[in-house]
This record gives sequence, structure tokens and C-alpha cells, in this order.
Amino acid sequence: MKTLVEDTTKNHAPHIIIVGGTSGLGLALALHHQTLGWQVSVVGSSIEKIADINSQHPAIVTYVCDLTDSSQTQTLLDNLSSIPFQRLIYSAGSYTNERIHHLNQADSDQMLAINLQAFEQVFRWASSQLKQQYQSLDASKSDKPSLICIASIAGTMDYPYASLYAKSKRAMIVTASAYRAALIPCDIQVNCIASGYIDTKALRDLNDGDASHKPFIMSTKTAVHHIMQAIDDDVEIAIFPRSMRYITSALNHLPKPVLNWILRSKLDKAK
Repeated sequence: MKTLVEDTTKNHAPHIIIVGGTSGLGLALALHHQTLGWQVSVVGSSIEKIADINSQHPAIVTYVCDLTDSSQTQTLLDNLSSIPFQRLIYSAGSYTNERIHHLNQADSDQMLAINLQAFEQVFRWASSQLKQQYQSLDASKSDKPSLICIASIAGTMDYPYASLYAKSKRAMIVTASAYRAALIPCDIQVNCIASGYIDTKALRDLNDGDASHKPFIMSTKTAVHHIMQAIDDDVEIAIFPRSMRYITSALNHLPKPVLNWILRSKLDKAK
């Protein structure tokens, strides 16, 4: 049986690893890369979702990992260390609506672990791997070594009453920016995606099966198009849709006391 390393070397197909790639936007990105001829590996925590992918998309290599367990995550990364890859997307995320539900310790621990701690663990490993590999990679413009993280437009807002989710996504944006600066000498690309609402099953489940009322919500197909365009254009922080980018930019230019009053008022009304 041929190994993935042998197949990648022989076929010269670029390899992408998508952490959080078994559903929603992550899976959509996985399938899109597959249509472009990439060798795709996805990581997820749900055995059921992994089984579905194995059945419906057998060419995709799957890995089960609970990202809230740092030891299990490290074991996964150790197992992946012998496999060359040209792109990694961190698409895993955890969200609890803190305006509706009181944030308990379990929710807090999970959001912090997945949105920040596991992200940092994976990015640290991936950047080290790519630094070791990039000199031997015959990379064209389409498969330049790259690291991409899926943050949120919520992380672009800076105010004291931001939720844990927004603060963790803001930390992700800042961390990705630091990696981008650090990896310029290695010719490794780093991009951060800060999108608005995407019509995924996870979002619909959080909204009683229908998220159509969310402002400027977009389909996963539209989101994938924006993300791939941002990667091709090497945009440091891709904020979309355009309408939400303008709104958040305008809000961030307000005096801090005014911004705090506006957003705190919205928070109080939601409770």
C-alpha cells in the first residue's frame, strides 16, 4: 500500500490539512481544494462526521481529535509531522451566545481551548513544519506554503464588553498577524479570515433551524469564493461581506466612550 508521502511526491499534488474540516465552512473548503486537485486531510472531533466523509469522500484522509485535549492534539501533530503539506487552514471553532445563555465553566473552557489554545498549538507546529520544508518545496503561486485561520468579524471590534468568543477571535487575528510578520523571511504566507455570518448547519442549529434573519448572511459557496480570493491575493486580514466591513470600520472609528455606550446598550437589550 502506498503511503500519503509517496503519493504526494509522485503526483506532485499539493497537500492541505484542514483542522475543523468535517462540517460547515471547513468541509466546504476541503471539497473545494479537492476539486482543484489538492490532496486533502481533515481533522474533526465527531466520529459520525468522520464516518460520513469516509463514506462519501473516500479520497479525503480523516483524523479524529478532541482539540480541547492538548495531549491528544499533540499526538495528532506528532503523527502528521512526517507528512509534507503546503497549506494548513485552522477552521475549528466553538461558540456560545453569551447574550442569551449564561456562560458556564464548561462553555468557557471549551471556547478558550478551541478558539485560542489549540489554535496556537497547531499554528506553532505548522509554522515549524513549513519552515523546515519550504526550501525543498517546488511551490508555484497556487501552492505557496501558507497558513490560514478562520476568525470572525466579531474579533475586529475592540471594546470592553466584547464576549469571550469575540475576544478569543481578536486574539486569533493578532496572533496570525504576528506569524505573518515572523514568516516573511521564510516566504510563508499567513492569512486571517474575519467573515460575517455564514449559513452553515451549526449557525442554523443555534437559531432554531433558520438563520436567515442574520444580517448580511452569506452561503458557504460565497464564503469559500471570498476566502480563496483572499488567499490568492495574499490579504492579511480578509473582512467580508463588504457591507459588514464598512459598518465595523465605522464603529471602530467612533470615540471609545461612544462605541462602548452603543454596544453596551445592545447587550443590555438582548438580555
